[in-house]
Amino acid sequence: MIKNLFAIAVLKAITLVSAAQPLPGFKPSGLFDEQQMVIETPSAGTRVLINAPLSGFETDDRVLLVIYALPNGNTIEQTFGKKLKEGDDWHFDIQHIGAQTRFLRTVITDRTLVVAYLENSLKSWPAWSSRTPDSKEQVKGIVDEITALFVPWNPELALNGHSGGGRFIFSYLDAVERIPDRVVRIAFLDSNYGWEDELYGPKIVSWLGSGKNRYLCTLAYNDSVVIYNGKPLVSPTGGTWYRSGVMRDYIARSFPMKRRERDSLIWSYSRDRRIEFILKPNPAGKIFHTQQVEYNGFIHSMLSGTRHEQKGYRYFGRRAYSDLISDTLIVPVRRLNIPVRDPSAETGSDFMKRISDLPVEEREEEIFHAAASGNIPGFLRQTVTLKGVFSDLNGTPHTLEYEVMPDYLSIGSDDDFCRIPMTPGTAQKLADLFGGSLLTSKLSDHIWANAEVKLVPFNYVPVGNANELVEKFADHNAQVEKQFSEAGGRYGQLVAGIKKDVIISSRIAERSDRVVIYGWHKTDGKPIQPVYSGHIWWYVDYSHGIRFMNAQVLLDGIPVLVSDLLKDPVLFRVITNEENPSDKTSYPYQK
Repeated sequence: MIKNLFAIAVLKAITLVSAAQPLPGFKPSGLFDEQQMVIETPSAGTRVLINAPLSGFETDDRVLLVIYALPNGNTIEQTFGKKLKEGDDWHFDIQHIGAQTRFLRTVITDRTLVVAYLENSLKSWPAWSSRTPDSKEQVKGIVDEITALFVPWNPELALNGHSGGGRFIFSYLDAVERIPDRVVRIAFLDSNYGWEDELYGPKIVSWLGSGKNRYLCTLAYNDSVVIYNGKPLVSPTGGTWYRSGVMRDYIARSFPMKRRERDSLIWSYSRDRRIEFILKPNPAGKIFHTQQVEYNGFIHSMLSGTRHEQKGYRYFGRRAYSDLISDTLIVPVRRLNIPVRDPSAETGSDFMKRISDLPVEEREEEIFHAAASGNIPGFLRQTVTLKGVFSDLNGTPHTLEYEVMPDYLSIGSDDDFCRIPMTPGTAQKLADLFGGSLLTSKLSDHIWANAEVKLVPFNYVPVGNANELVEKFADHNAQVEKQFSEAGGRYGQLVAGIKKDVIISSRIAERSDRVVIYGWHKTDGKPIQPVYSGHIWWYVDYSHGIRFMNAQVLLDGIPVLVSDLLKDPVLFRVITNEENPSDKTSYPYQK
């Protein structure tokens, strides 16, 4: 998982980020002056949307980061919310965390409010946790990874969640010996099913007593009297009504509580109001599970105990955020999931020297481990977004938007790196790890056409196997760097004309033991190398380059995987010039 080392990269970028520009890796949403990032980790089955305002990230600003774990059965999009249109799923209109966040941003003005929405592939944190052996460690890693993005702004954390999202909070508490000081608020929105006095009581009490800026808010309703489909909704001791009572009584031993009934609710709170339990009786046996969030529940969970509590809104009252619900919902494609580089990692020069005499198989292992650990220059993580209109097999035009590395995959730091050729198997393994894809020849052409820096291809005359040696890889990289500098290039600009692309093609299905290469465009746009699959899979020379694109693209504004497009009998032509779709869209490799 990404640690606080990400702060180094962010700090370098701060001077380039104005109040109106997105942070590194974020995309403007086009709505309410917000920016967003999606982090998806397929191997873990997790997906995160981070929503932040465009402004509020100057040197003296501070961030309040809300870790919001989704309820069972809901997607990020449904939890964020939008105005319903004909045919929309009703789940889009029951939580509106996006609009409630916008309300909060008008109230919380001393910190920059950022909300991270946490989803998993099972749409249930309890189910995900039970099926994930190292769930506690992964949960902590997710929180640390998100927090690391905002380290320059000294982030405070609020752990929040609805329904099964409470399991995420408890898993985090399981993973830490003591609740970190940066956690300033914990809120359970009808989600504390997993409360156990002996497991969580001491940690919560110790945390609450460690500072005056610690807030605990728990919302629940009497679910023990609900009959659903002829059966009790929960067991007598399994619901949040019962668990909240147990939790309240435990905490009240250390922090005496007052009690009052108001607005059909039972309020229990500490003398300084930092601790609140709000329980809703339920004589009619109704289900209020989602209403507790919809009726300003998220707003209250973030303002309880402060001078803003119950001002401009009422918990369990009418929506205070109706004017802040957007007509549409825009979620960006996920980012490439490349680990942060350890500052102590090898430089590109040292790495190339170390692998220079290794056999090909061992060399490829070292290349994979270096890249997989994040020993990649920072500028390659800032993908370039390209957009084009391409026709499908029927001639219907479609708008394709995709993200691509500005340059070829390299090992080392921003100050000392080397573009590294590798076998297609190694490249594919890294692409899958990062959530990326290799290019097609069609996109290779499109990248060249849109490149800001177009260099003249530089080649060596073949002499024996010299072009296959690491020494030649390094020599060619030095030549490219010389050309790049002479052209006035800046790292992060889209560059082309320096390598042949290792591409994905229908030829992989025909001969999986071959590597397919294409490109090395001349200044007139014509490629030196037509699509070619004559080399055996392990053949690598200095001219081969690996440029990853995000495996998720936007087709007419809708996220879709490159592999799915290539398999589609009509849409495949949007992304490739080949005559037929392909069922095999990646190179084989040993896992």
